[in-house]
Amino acid sequence: MNQHTRFDLPICLAVEEDAFFRSDEIIKSYMPEIIGEKAMIISEQFLIDTYSEKVSDISRDFGGAEIYAMDGASFDEAVKIAKRVCIEDVKVIIGFGGGRVLDTAKYAAHISKAVYICMPSSLSNDSLASPFAVLETEGSARKTLACKIPTAIIVDTSMIINAPLNQTLSGIGDTLAKHTALFDWKLSAKRSGTHIEDFAYALSRMSFDSVYHCDSKDIKSRVFIRILSRALVMGGLAMEIAGSSRPCSGSEHLFAHAIEEHYPQIRITHGLAVAMGSIPACIFQGQDESGLMECMRTYGLDISPASYGITEDMFADMWEKARTVRRGRISVLDDVDTDRGRLNEIYYRMAEK
Repeated sequence: MNQHTRFDLPICLAVEEDAFFRSDEIIKSYMPEIIGEKAMIISEQFLIDTYSEKVSDISRDFGGAEIYAMDGASFDEAVKIAKRVCIEDVKVIIGFGGGRVLDTAKYAAHISKAVYICMPSSLSNDSLASPFAVLETEGSARKTLACKIPTAIIVDTSMIINAPLNQTLSGIGDTLAKHTALFDWKLSAKRSGTHIEDFAYALSRMSFDSVYHCDSKDIKSRVFIRILSRALVMGGLAMEIAGSSRPCSGSEHLFAHAIEEHYPQIRITHGLAVAMGSIPACIFQGQDESGLMECMRTYGLDISPASYGITEDMFADMWEKARTVRRGRISVLDDVDTDRGRLNEIYYRMAEK
């Protein structure tokens, strides 16, 4: 039985129009005790420049919070920020940006024990509420590190609507990929004789269902942005409750890790890579992939490997590498013979428009 029984939940999840212009009011109604405490905003220089008005406004809301432009999403950078936070007696860290910023800020807050407020500039993956941070360690190597989930999450719908389209598509991809992750989690539990955390499973399934069965596929609508925000947060909470990334990460993520680690020249977001990986994973699992493919196309996700410069040879090699990137992680890849002819067939099936 999984002994992981204690878990944290965010105190606040606000998904509102122009929420960043009234972040102090939102925080005051949930956590009045932190108002007036020393705060630091972590972001990237180009975001600070692009959204200077919003960043300045958030800084004012938190008593003239220091604005820190981070230097890369690495373990060393997170430690450097945490050191500064401790020395300067900063009590609140605000992460403003995409996945890289949020993971760095989240880990810095975890080390320094500061209150962490997550303010995403885009909804590219479920790391915004997850108990993990993916950070660079040596060179291009990345490591997934356990940490505390955010104390508060504030999503500004007007900001997300105007975020780069690719980022939102990436968040949709990460959510739809839970379909194959949950299959692999069940398979792993059966093989290893462990139990599945039913509540974590249900949350991850609800996250998938809310996007898969969403009536409005208009990704620029406020209704959809609210649904996607909650879906990504549910995914993060599912991982927190399970005490692992299993509710959201299966063979499709192993495929994405194989691209990240062995093919860094391929320009594809994490969410789109796992969406691409979930189609072959679905086929390997003996599930019908047609509904998933149709849903992805309806949303406008391009899951054709060729679109990203991935050749048939690379595609086959990625699946070969996927077996070995996270040793000890049980998935359908332990059972399937990734036959070259079959992989070529899948490759071309995914290229069909």
